[in-house]
Amino acid sequence: MEFIGIIPARYQSSRFPGKPLVDIHGKSMIHRVYEQCLKAKLNRVVVATDDERIFKHVLEFGGEVVMTSSKHESGTDRIAEGAKKLNLAADIVIINIQGDEPFIDPTDINILADCFFDDSTEIATLIKPINNSETLFNINTPKVVLGQNKQALYFSREAIPHLRGIDKKEWLNKSFYFQHIGIYAYRNQTLQTISKLPMGDLERSEGLEQLRWLENSYTIKTAITQSECIAVDSPEDLEKIDKKFFS
Repeated sequence: MEFIGIIPARYQSSRFPGKPLVDIHGKSMIHRVYEQCLKAKLNRVVVATDDERIFKHVLEFGGEVVMTSSKHESGTDRIAEGAKKLNLAADIVIINIQGDEPFIDPTDINILADCFFDDSTEIATLIKPINNSETLFNINTPKVVLGQNKQALYFSREAIPHLRGIDKKEWLNKSFYFQHIGIYAYRNQTLQTISKLPMGDLERSEGLEQLRWLENSYTIKTAITQSECIAVDSPEDLEKIDKKFFS
């Protein structure tokens, strides 16, 4: 089985323009993401970008890169185009690796890849047990509920499941809760299909792309990780990177 990591990287960002090229202790963020991916059991790593500056930079540090449209609304759409331009086979497993997580754990990539040794897996993603109320009730942290085969039943920004008649302070003691970690993998044939699906009511309501796939009867397999990478969404997040990795 062949595994390819594709890193979507766009230059424009409302909160942090040009962040793939920001310097983090002598290396750009996209360079650090790429290096972390090379430590995983991937056969190939490719950056998919819409910007000539990023394209040129990836070539300069010796990486592989493909140019994609600037009109994509999601990383899924960008890597789907990238996969088509790379002429990847239908059964190749593509791992969508966030371009703003410069110290992503290669083990997480491997855990996700292992899901596809089950031939029935179409899409896979990572989850992490929630152990504090701040995370559980943070609407910016998507949660997920699972079926008996560890498949995702639903994702929400709210705490799910809701425990009727129980004080919210006791929820973590009465049930298991899982946080969704936003890294996905798909067989290429599945990726090409889901990238063409229209937005549905569930995605429109929650603002979570993966609900589009559930709404169209796709099964999302989950695997548990204990790690959680720091995503750089704004310049302030660089301070968290400094404290964790360079202090």
